[in-house]
Amino acid sequence: MKPLTPKQIRAIREREHVSQSVFANYLNVTSSLVSKWERGEKRPSGASLKLLSLVEKNGLAAVA
Repeated sequence: MKPLTPKQIRAIREREHVSQSVFANYLNVTSSLVSKWERGEKRPSGASLKLLSLVEKNGLAAVA
């Protein structure tokens, strides 16, 4: 699983036209964690990275 940059994570979320809190709900994480990912303070790993990769490839419908 390739790591995603903060810019890529934000681009995925903006492409799906959702807020950080809605995005966080889909990924089962907190909105503050999504914010930290987008600022580069933390990096997604494990299940979160897998879900983000799925959303990147197939859109939010893949995890809804």
